[in-house]
Amino acid sequence: MNDSDRSFMRQFAKLIGGLLVLTVVLILAALSIYNHEPKETDPNVQAQVDARIAPAGAVYAGNTGRAAMEAAQAAAAKAAAAQVAYGGTTDGKTIYDNLCTSCHTAGVNGAPKLGDKAMWAPRIAEGLDTLIKHATDGYHGPDGNTMPAKGGNPALTDAQVKAAVTWIVGQAK
Repeated sequence: MNDSDRSFMRQFAKLIGGLLVLTVVLILAALSIYNHEPKETDPNVQAQVDARIAPAGAVYAGNTGRAAMEAAQAAAAKAAAAQVAYGGTTDGKTIYDNLCTSCHTAGVNGAPKLGDKAMWAPRIAEGLDTLIKHATDGYHGPDGNTMPAKGGNPALTDAQVKAAVTWIVGQAK
């Protein structure tokens, strides 16, 4: 190696060493900043704690207690009614328009299309009770078609499923 090569190697080694020192300094600075940042908290933690320490029951006494108990029952009934799909309607067309149309319009997973008499005829021949059972419990056909239980909406009541199936079958007759 001649002198110019040695000079280049020294300068190159100094440059690499300087970059290495700079990298270490930047890493330490990043760690310092990270350690001083406030930690992220889960907003659900307080709700979970509140649910764990909530009282398991209540005592109602006298007229005041009776009124409080009736108000609590009314609130519970309102909350339960809100959990039923589509406001509890048993109008088959409304349920079809809100849920069933997504599969029975396009024929997704082998679903028979609304009003297609050829596709519905063998199913209708099995009987309305069988169709309602398949719609309520779900069904996997031998030809690969699939019907999820309650159309994939567990908030539907059995009466709502029956109304929707009856309406859909009525369109295919």
